[in-house]
Amino acid sequence: MKTELGLAGAVVLVTGGVRGVGRGITEVFLAHGAHVVACARREAPTDAEFAACDVRDETQVAALVEGIVERHGRLDVVVNNAGGAPYVSAAEASPRLHEKVVQLNLLAPLLVAQHANAVMQRQESGGSIVMISSVSGTRPSPGTAAYGAAKAGLDNLTASLAVEWAPKVRVNALDVGMVRTEQAHLHYGSAAAVEAVGKTVPLGRLAEPAEIGHCAAFLASGLASYVSGATLRVHGGGEVPAFLAAADVNHREDS
Repeated sequence: MKTELGLAGAVVLVTGGVRGVGRGITEVFLAHGAHVVACARREAPTDAEFAACDVRDETQVAALVEGIVERHGRLDVVVNNAGGAPYVSAAEASPRLHEKVVQLNLLAPLLVAQHANAVMQRQESGGSIVMISSVSGTRPSPGTAAYGAAKAGLDNLTASLAVEWAPKVRVNALDVGMVRTEQAHLHYGSAAAVEAVGKTVPLGRLAEPAEIGHCAAFLASGLASYVSGATLRVHGGGEVPAFLAAADVNHREDS
């Protein structure tokens, strides 16, 4: 792949970068010639440099960022990807579960960003932070209510940090829709169900992890040098309004 994004040699941290969407992001940055450090709580096969870290733990996050700077001399890009939540009714979920979901999906990205920003502010070239958020932050999120609320907070956090940390550090977010990962069946069921769910998206399919990676790489690159505080929706056109299926007027006849 060509390196027209100017990411060759960049030092990039991808949290949760060894599985699912994070793996796709890692692979895209590697293809553009970046040196990627992929962190997760548990190691998994990856072509990137791996670092074990629980991004909810400040001591571990501080050690992670310090270690990257010690080994590579700088930190150019952070992609805050680690996150997620189990499907549980808000009425049935415990306060402890809600607390853990918010911690992972909102407070942990803030923690990582704080430590990265401290390094980037000292660098002549500054740096770029990309938050991997979700469309769940912009629409109802039944079954993952705390997750949706945390992602809404992450979008707002992105805009605030972009103002506070300018001009040295750009901060942007991706509001990601449904993605076909190795765990898609846990969210949508059988292969047939995954295909059916994909058909509800205007583009007719779920995203591939690399497609999220391409968007993250763009926001991190010099091509987006005047983009900060933005939230880019990467959702294949979003969701078709449910009332259209129920209405019995204005339906297009298939030819």
